[in-house]
Amino acid sequence: MIRESFGVSTTHFDDFLREATTADPGSEKGLGEEQLFGLYTSWCALNGCPPESADALWAGLGARGIVPRQNTLSMTGPAAADYILSSAPDLI
Repeated sequence: MIRESFGVSTTHFDDFLREATTADPGSEKGLGEEQLFGLYTSWCALNGCPPESADALWAGLGARGIVPRQNTLSMTGPAAADYILSSAPDLI
């Protein structure tokens, strides 16, 4: 397993991005930091892996050219559903 400076495998964040996000280039505003971290922790829970710190996530995204405060990402997949239901339990 390849490790980065924060001790996270290269594929960990790649898998998260591939499975839980989608690029929406036409979007004026992507996911905020709180949404990104919440989506990430939901993805980790569903995949049985411990989440890294927010700083590690920001570094991992930055290494992939994604700026957490300015992106065009949107949620997708099971982690998106989990995050949305966890964030708004009155929807159930």
